[in-house]
Amino acid sequence: MAPKILIVEDEVIVAKIIANQLKQLGYTVTDTVSSGAVAIAKAIETSPDLILMDIVLKGDIDGITTATRIREQIDIPIIYLTAYADDQTLQRAKMSQPFGYIIKPFTANDLRVAIEIGLFKHHINQELQENRDQLATLLQSMSDAVIATDAQGCVTFMNPAAETLTEWQQEEALGREVSEILQLVNEVTDIPAENPVSKVLQNHQVVYLDDFTSLIARGGRRIPVGDSASPLRRHSGEVSGVVVVFWDMSDRRQSELLTQALQKEQELNRLKSQFVSTVSHEFRNPLAVIRTAAELLEQSSDMPIERRNSYVQRIKSSVRSMNQLMEDVLIIGQAEANRLSYNPAPLDLGQFCRSLVEEFSIVERSSHTLVFDSQGDTRAAQMDEKLLRYILTNLLSNAIKYSPAGTTIHLSLTVNPVEQTALFQIHDQGIGVPEADQSRLFNSFFRASNAHSIQGTGLGLAIVKRCVEAHQGHISLTSQEGVGTTVCVTLPLMARQ
Repeated sequence: MAPKILIVEDEVIVAKIIANQLKQLGYTVTDTVSSGAVAIAKAIETSPDLILMDIVLKGDIDGITTATRIREQIDIPIIYLTAYADDQTLQRAKMSQPFGYIIKPFTANDLRVAIEIGLFKHHINQELQENRDQLATLLQSMSDAVIATDAQGCVTFMNPAAETLTEWQQEEALGREVSEILQLVNEVTDIPAENPVSKVLQNHQVVYLDDFTSLIARGGRRIPVGDSASPLRRHSGEVSGVVVVFWDMSDRRQSELLTQALQKEQELNRLKSQFVSTVSHEFRNPLAVIRTAAELLEQSSDMPIERRNSYVQRIKSSVRSMNQLMEDVLIIGQAEANRLSYNPAPLDLGQFCRSLVEEFSIVERSSHTLVFDSQGDTRAAQMDEKLLRYILTNLLSNAIKYSPAGTTIHLSLTVNPVEQTALFQIHDQGIGVPEADQSRLFNSFFRASNAHSIQGTGLGLAIVKRCVEAHQGHISLTSQEGVGTTVCVTLPLMARQ
């Protein structure tokens, strides 16, 4: 169908010439009018595809004013026809956003070119507007919040979801710094988080929020959020702004917390069950020994003294095992309740370690060789002697328990006067700890996968770690399966408040 064109020209002869030219070019002329008022009425009545508008018209309003009023009511492309090309006229004409400007006199070809370009530009503009409308509808209906900024980080757009989360209306937010609207903090430290828009404008790359980030809404409400911020680029590649998409993670965060709480409760229940099972088993063994030895002593009045003494020693040993288990249970209970007693006092570490190794060698009666050496001034320290004894006794016991007979257990002490620390190292040549088990070795009731055939409760190292922490120290372990293990305990020389 041929495009319909309305001619607005106050010179009758010129209007007829233009109309004839248009018809020869294949266009349909809807009408020719000579005044602005009539032009507005005809444009509304006939809905032409394009208007050719003379700038100078007879009557109260000129062509520029007429074009402006038509564009306010109907989306019709307008091309100006004029003999005036001065700067003032051109500037006024630009304000009405024309689709062309033809200087009189002109040829039919000039007219055709201007009309085709005007119609094409109008078609492109309509498609762009439709795309903008579709995008706006999409953004308005999104459940995720969207904020767009310019290259200076000032807000240029907010969708309703963003208004709801931030508690800012778009009209109020437009032109403001985005950091004023999108206030973010770290949930754990409560320290303000760097705004993602700033990062994008600096790096020109997509940026994501760190975990545990909250939005502080205008009214002070805190909302856990996730987000992504992406650069807006022109065809040249220049970044013209940033678009931030963010969403409320309250339900997800609550679900995560509930899941974590459930997992923790399940783990506690498992540990309780394991505790009851382990302690019951560890008590049952010495009790069975005590009961059997007592029955044998009771039944045999004429038993040889050597055998009688052997049974008595079994009873004593079993009682010591039960006492040690009870002590372990009490200490781990105090530690879990944060009530582990810590009483530092002056202590000569070198003398303490030498005495401990001597006592240990006598009590254990093992075929292992215990060696102690020290470096630095070990005389001036302030530690809890009871807790330190538990740490070293337990580590030495483990070294003997998990090492072949005849091997050497090495205890070394190094005092660092600059850092004011004491480093205890216990090295054995035992079975070692599998790499997969090393990170969990200090957990309550955990035992390495290659140690289940050796007697133990899995409490010792957990208590050792608590005793080290009571000194505000540090414990670590290096081990190779089948080669040996070295445990390092670093404690401050002086008690800390």
